[in-house]
Amino acid sequence: MDLSWPHQPLTRRRTLAAATGLAAGALLPAGPALATAAQYTNPVIWQDFADIDIIRVGDTYYASASTMHYSPGAPVLRSYDLVNWEIAGHSVPVLDFGAKYDLNGARGYVRGIWASSLAYRPSNRTFYWLGQIDFARTYLYTATAVEGPWNRLATISTPYYDAGLLVDTDDTLYVAYGNTTISVAQLSPDGRNQVRTQEVFRTPSSVGTLEGARFYKINGQYYIFLTRPANGQYILRSSSGPFGPYTMRQVLLDLRGPIPGGGVPHQGGLVRTQSGAWYYMAFVDAYPGGRMPALAPVTWTTDGWPVVQLVNGAWGTTYPSPSVPTPPRQVTPMTGVDTFDGTTLKPGWEWNHNPDNTKWSVGNGLTLRTATVTHDLYWARNTLTHRVQGPTSTATVQLDHSAMRDGDRAGLALLRDSSAWIGLKRDGGATRVVMVTGLTMDSNWNTTGTGTEIASAPVSGGRIRLRANADIRPGAPRPGTFSYSTDGITFTRLGPAFSMGNDWRFFMGYRFALFNHATQALGGAVRVTRFEVSTP
Repeated sequence: MDLSWPHQPLTRRRTLAAATGLAAGALLPAGPALATAAQYTNPVIWQDFADIDIIRVGDTYYASASTMHYSPGAPVLRSYDLVNWEIAGHSVPVLDFGAKYDLNGARGYVRGIWASSLAYRPSNRTFYWLGQIDFARTYLYTATAVEGPWNRLATISTPYYDAGLLVDTDDTLYVAYGNTTISVAQLSPDGRNQVRTQEVFRTPSSVGTLEGARFYKINGQYYIFLTRPANGQYILRSSSGPFGPYTMRQVLLDLRGPIPGGGVPHQGGLVRTQSGAWYYMAFVDAYPGGRMPALAPVTWTTDGWPVVQLVNGAWGTTYPSPSVPTPPRQVTPMTGVDTFDGTTLKPGWEWNHNPDNTKWSVGNGLTLRTATVTHDLYWARNTLTHRVQGPTSTATVQLDHSAMRDGDRAGLALLRDSSAWIGLKRDGGATRVVMVTGLTMDSNWNTTGTGTEIASAPVSGGRIRLRANADIRPGAPRPGTFSYSTDGITFTRLGPAFSMGNDWRFFMGYRFALFNHATQALGGAVRVTRFEVSTP
């Protein structure tokens, strides 16, 4: 798809921002000059959606993101204005890439869906998702609507690391990929096979690592947009075709980001609005919550290079809202109440690894039957996760535990490589509400702690409400707190605050997680009748 930039003269102020390492940046006015215009605030999504690929099809914008070991994978987000987004579906319905993604004898933590690509092919009105798995091979999925169904079209033996898929103006499919050494592959017309691959660029040692490719054809020129993790963005350009040669230019380096305590906006992609304006959606490292999408306008130099528009020398916290047609409807909020009606889970949910589909159901609530006998939550199947909304949010679960059996453990967790939970333990015919902390993994994602109960209280009856509050403002470890209610009105705090770590190496941020597993024998169940994520 040839995305041409406007040919009218560009009016902007150049600056050489040596302090931030920017090759060139245009400054937008701050303060009163923008006060009367409609504005948006970064991050545009304060949830964990990393490695964004973004496209526009007609009047609708779509974005794809990484999900690692969560299933289904590769969520597709939808927006009509680049600011308000909803989760529409998932491009990878199940992680059928080996037993480890089923928690069957092995585990797939921090593997699975990494930086991948979303594209649309006008010739057959089809969406394409492409990504490599475990450095072994590449998978290509297609759908005629992002809600699905998505079906696997091809498996390609070349692992296209951090791939960017381009549908050229002549309908040819190209893939830019690689780490430091960047290559371009051409696919067969049906997308099922590789026709050719060639190295097109080797990153200078002065730059270091470049990856996270996004591939564009703009005004007849070929561009490969690349990230220098985790503090820079560069772009390659070829006037001689998709196989180069390419020249490189720095887009940003060590740029101050829009989230206090967060990192430098980087990776992600470029998109053009219907009116010809350009935007860059990047992500900001903002642990313990994860990597949050941020949006900034982009202009182009007269000789064809992109320039991120800055506010006071930084990626702006606010910008004028994009000029787009009136949206046809409001998007579905990413927070709110779910009562698990209907016959399928809503697309905001993802399982920790693939679920055992015989052990859960929806309709009149979510029923979780025990699927694993284990003392280790990290080995338990059918743990259902939901992203945390920043900067702080609260998840409240209404739980019917009357069908639990002795040895069962069910509840609400703050889940990552260091986790804690509030929930129910059923032992000797008695049920207690407990707070457990000390669930940990090492850097190889092996369990080093299965948890220690540090607070408890007896409960009677068959229903309880559990609550977890998460502060995911970046810059330091932040507190997560737990409470419960037996009457739905008064909540009682249980246990001390849990410190949510802000290390980046697990990549995915903290999630709220619903779980039910056995420690003695299968057969028990719980039913979640209501789940709500709310913000202050």
